[in-house]
Amino acid sequence: MAGRGLVWFKSSHSDADTEHSTCVEVALDTRITAVRDSKAPTAGHLTVAHRAWSALLSSLR
Repeated sequence: MAGRGLVWFKSSHSDADTEHSTCVEVALDTRITAVRDSKAPTAGHLTVAHRAWSALLSSLR
């Protein structure tokens, strides 16, 4: 998957758009979650299986 056609969104918990904001965007596909830096959206993205993404979020809660 090259990232075409993905719909990206930011978390409602993201920092405001400031010079030092830290935010990622995610996009969901049928089997994967794609993650990218919101300040550099054309720099590429990381893709992980939904199960791995859910495990990461669960461990952070």
